[in-house]
Amino acid sequence: MKISLASEADIPPLCHLLSELFTQEAEFQPDHATQSRGLLRILADPNIGHVFVARHESGIVGMVTLLYTVSTALGEQVAWLEDMVVLSNFRGQGVGSLLLEHALDFARQKGCRRITLLTDADNLGAQRFYRRQSFRLSEMMTMRLLF
Repeated sequence: MKISLASEADIPPLCHLLSELFTQEAEFQPDHATQSRGLLRILADPNIGHVFVARHESGIVGMVTLLYTVSTALGEQVAWLEDMVVLSNFRGQGVGSLLLEHALDFARQKGCRRITLLTDADNLGAQRFYRRQSFRLSEMMTMRLLF
């Protein structure tokens, strides 16, 4: 298993992974054109973020995205961890842990002081996974306004 940066050529398998992820999440729906557009924007500008993929001899089997912003509370760059997904037939084999470890190391080297992520309230498996990686619940509550 190799973890590397995604490229534009990887967008079709990334959209497949996102479809698998978004069919599990309460607030999102798979839409290949929309997800392709978002991925292109991230891949085109490393100041926005980075997409990492897990490559197996059969192709891309997992992905994770880091998106960057600045926290006024910390006075430093921070990251959002998004789109963490592994193909269902590769789960439980350590692929997610490899992807997350790579993303965390990358964020530290980039100088990020905090990583935040969201997971569905009923996705207990994902919550256990992130807790094993030292993530903790925040007292903050997510609110959204879509335009």
